[in-house]
Amino acid sequence: MPLNKMHFMVVEDHAFQRKVLTQLLEMMGAGQVFSAPDGQAALDLLAKPEVHVDVVICDLHMPGMDGMEFIRHLALDERLQISLILLSALDKKLLASIATMARAYGVRLLGCATKPLTAAKLLELLERHEPGGAQAQLQQQAGAQFTLDEMSRGLEREEFEAFVQPKVEISSARVWGVEVLARWRHPWAGLVGPSDFVPQMEEGGLIDALTWTMLEQSSRWLQRWQRGGLDFCVSVNLSLRSLAEERVAERIHDIVRSRGVDPSCVVLEITESAAATDTARALENLARLRMLGFGLSIDDYGTGYSSMQQLSRIAFTELKIDRAFVTDSRADEATRVILSSSVDMARRLGIHAVAEGVESKADWALLQQLGCDLAQGWLIGRPMEAGQLETWVREWRNEHGHLVPDLPVPVSVWQARRH
Repeated sequence: MPLNKMHFMVVEDHAFQRKVLTQLLEMMGAGQVFSAPDGQAALDLLAKPEVHVDVVICDLHMPGMDGMEFIRHLALDERLQISLILLSALDKKLLASIATMARAYGVRLLGCATKPLTAAKLLELLERHEPGGAQAQLQQQAGAQFTLDEMSRGLEREEFEAFVQPKVEISSARVWGVEVLARWRHPWAGLVGPSDFVPQMEEGGLIDALTWTMLEQSSRWLQRWQRGGLDFCVSVNLSLRSLAEERVAERIHDIVRSRGVDPSCVVLEITESAAATDTARALENLARLRMLGFGLSIDDYGTGYSSMQQLSRIAFTELKIDRAFVTDSRADEATRVILSSSVDMARRLGIHAVAEGVESKADWALLQQLGCDLAQGWLIGRPMEAGQLETWVREWRNEHGHLVPDLPVPVSVWQARRH
């Protein structure tokens, strides 16, 4: 979104700094700039129907309602679809902690910056702002309640759709594949995100049906893409409840093979909590899936328990590092150390390291420096309809063609992908 169409709010108790930041935004061409001396004054302004704000730039240390309390109130008001930039001179570790808190509240945090905020840094953070579209639609439906009967009818009517988000090789910028993300085109609620149906489906016994739907669609799209010359893999999420089912590995294999897709082109992403299960049947299914040629990815790595134990007990081919350790990691020493250790561990185990949540050029540069294999995130591509992928790939190649070799994929890379 152009800056001249964006509305900002500066929340800063220091009058001079508030004025300087307001003038910086106006000089950069911001459409409108509001200002407030503390969190309560900001909320009072936001409550006015004539005040529309896209991005709030907020100090943390303020008298009255400070930045942390303001974040909590911002999250509780579902009407406010606002992006947030935190501005503070606090210790980096403490600032990182508050950033984690903001994300846990569900606030769309663009990032943190130290004072004084420069135009270059502000523009870098604003690249992450999502002005509308699918993300806004998903947020609008956050917390919506749907019955199991509605979900069951939705599955029967084929209302659930496979969206995709690209994954690329960091060393070459070559498109490696996509992660498949379930979306529900609800007849009256619009586009609904997985947080509003996956937990209920798992509890109500519908998650297998959703998994089969995503696998069917993924295989169908993959076959089309491969026929069009796009040689890559798809990653599909697999629930713990599905893993506990007898013969689930054979069912997955049958669905994929019925579409003429090689199982080695399909990576099944298992959450770290699912990988921690001691259920013999789940472990058997995971082992059988690897024997059948599927790739296995441990998803959200670093957010669960006994992570290293899971890597030793299951034949994973991919380690997917959670966004909490990727986004803005260059600015936080603790997360940077965890990220570096995770990449190094994957390398030593001979499996791919995938970083999700890559949102800035600084994130990309750090991952390149650390030798991470694959990247996924808004900097590369946001979740899109599967039918849009071929156009996106052409645009990506046109923009990054100088990084992508014209030669076929080297044998060593192909073997690594398949095994």
